[in-house]
Amino acid sequence: MDITLLQDLQQARQKKQQVVLATTLSTGKSQLLHPFDTAENSVLLTEARTALRNDKPREVETEDGPVFLNIFNPPLRLFIVGAVHIAQKLAPMAAAAAYDVTVIDPRRSFGSDFRFPEIKLDDRWPDEALAELRPDRRSAIVTLTHDAKLDDPALESALSSDVFYIGALGSTRTNAKRQERLTKKGFTDDHLARIHGPVGLDIGAQSPAEIAISIMAEMTACLRGKPTK
Repeated sequence: MDITLLQDLQQARQKKQQVVLATTLSTGKSQLLHPFDTAENSVLLTEARTALRNDKPREVETEDGPVFLNIFNPPLRLFIVGAVHIAQKLAPMAAAAAYDVTVIDPRRSFGSDFRFPEIKLDDRWPDEALAELRPDRRSAIVTLTHDAKLDDPALESALSSDVFYIGALGSTRTNAKRQERLTKKGFTDDHLARIHGPVGLDIGAQSPAEIAISIMAEMTACLRGKPTK
């Protein structure tokens, strides 16, 4: 591999960018693609986006012959706001699905190693924590507290980022009030449409574990570019 190309790849990975190394098999020539950083919709870029969404390298046919797409995705991350019962079920499920999970809750009686073994805990206020953690396109944010003082700052941070999934616990009525508050903060209908609230697929979930399953299912659908309605 060309040394300049290798350096560009290493730099992209350090910045946690989603990139694809496209190699034309007949010539061995490679190029580094940033599929989500361009509006172009060539066959190669479209296939590269699909490969990144599916976390699977692939071979595609182009005018220049077969091209192998080797993907480089940063780790998936999940930020759960609220160390509640649902979070206790959701965190290990997400960790088992290869997410790097962080539970954010300034209420130290909620967030404890006993209740969340082997899960990262952050006892800062959500806006402060997320400002440093810098969620990106490979990140999901789920708010579970029912407390506007905690949930709203987290949602504001989420809406100001390019995270692939935003979920907020609460009934339809709670979600409507939440939208009113966020609208007063200057967020548009397009912004609010990004929030999955009530959170999770409608599978009739009742227990914390079932709700966690519904959230994981909806997150996975969004990650893979599948419809959730």
